[in-house]
Amino acid sequence: MPDAQRTTPSTDAYTSAFPLPSLADQAERLIDLRVPALTGIDAGALRSFAEKAAVDAPAGSLLAVHPDAAPASALAPLLRLADKPGFLVVDMEDVDAFTPQGVDLPDGPFYLVHDLDRGDHMGNWSPEEALPALTAVGRTPLLLTEGIHWLLQRPEVLERNKCFMTIGSRLRKPNGSFDARTPAIWISNGTGRDGKERKGAPKVGWCWWNNRHTWLGFGSTTGRDG
Repeated sequence: MPDAQRTTPSTDAYTSAFPLPSLADQAERLIDLRVPALTGIDAGALRSFAEKAAVDAPAGSLLAVHPDAAPASALAPLLRLADKPGFLVVDMEDVDAFTPQGVDLPDGPFYLVHDLDRGDHMGNWSPEEALPALTAVGRTPLLLTEGIHWLLQRPEVLERNKCFMTIGSRLRKPNGSFDARTPAIWISNGTGRDGKERKGAPKVGWCWWNNRHTWLGFGSTTGRDG
């Protein structure tokens, strides 16, 4: 897409076609997936938070666990698409060092993420182009862990040629600059180091900050609260 045609989408462009289960059902889903057992969070506390939050939570809110409590490395293998388990690419072993940047998270291990959008209309934008466009309409990019939580609740959000980046998570290098890799979640073609057996599996990987991909949008939200 030529730069001259790359304009900031209106707020009307951000709509989700994937309604989420109730917060209570989301909590049970995480417990069934053994997220508490794998990460050490308390299942009872998770249930209690979901119950209390449901009183005032807007429809369509996602129940998320803080990345310090449930890191991406623990969550990625829990992804499923059809019969294929999710996986983390071999050259992103430092995935948990990709921390929230420009995103304020609520205190506590659990919080809500509102009005999620996959960002299909921003396909073929680079992260560098997408971030100011999201900011201009009052949205913030999803963290990698938030994107994974979304897919744990609604695996069908991940579709062939309609996948998304999670540029709220970035890795700051010792010199203060950012690593050029930016996290994304898509569907493996089973090529290269992925292995043929992983064709069709959910894949947690990365793309370059300045690169564009027609099949990657940008996951975003209107906000978070605890």
